[in-house]
Amino acid sequence: MNQEDFSHWSITKALDFEAEAVFDQEFIKVKLSEYISKKYVILFFYPLDFTFVCPTEITAFSDRYVEFEKLNTEVLGVSVDSVFSHLAWVQTDRKSGGLGDLNYPLVSDITKSISKSFEGIALRGLFIIDKEGVIQHSIINNLGIGRSVDETMRTLQYVQENPDEVCPPGWKPGEKSMKPDPKLSR
Repeated sequence: MNQEDFSHWSITKALDFEAEAVFDQEFIKVKLSEYISKKYVILFFYPLDFTFVCPTEITAFSDRYVEFEKLNTEVLGVSVDSVFSHLAWVQTDRKSGGLGDLNYPLVSDITKSISKSFEGIALRGLFIIDKEGVIQHSIINNLGIGRSVDETMRTLQYVQENPDEVCPPGWKPGEKSMKPDPKLSR
């Protein structure tokens, strides 16, 4: 397979959105296009506030936020809950079933318009969006299955370090990647 064989693949651009969010226990406006051209974006959706799997993912991404920051990447969490529900959840201590302070915004998609444009419905989707606004990676899990921050970090690093190559399974940062060419991929 050579580079021309990839020409039939379509490039999917992330649709811009502007929405209210909670960050640092305050209401803010988040606009996706404000990050594009400056940073990569990890945009992840979760079903509802005050549920079971969601806080484990949300806090895991927050706990690893410095690592994403070092890779010039912003993290945005999105659900169909209101900013008031988000605020109540971050104001609730983790030991009491809340999130506590987070290192990134939680976006309110109460109209479900953002979820519909990315997932069709509000599921447990995750998207890696590059600086040009192109979706480089997407995954949608069943509602009861959480996403791995380690896998997200691995995929993000691959996308950033090897933009014109293909990713073999099990690739780790520092390892060789693959060229989309029959001879060079050996």
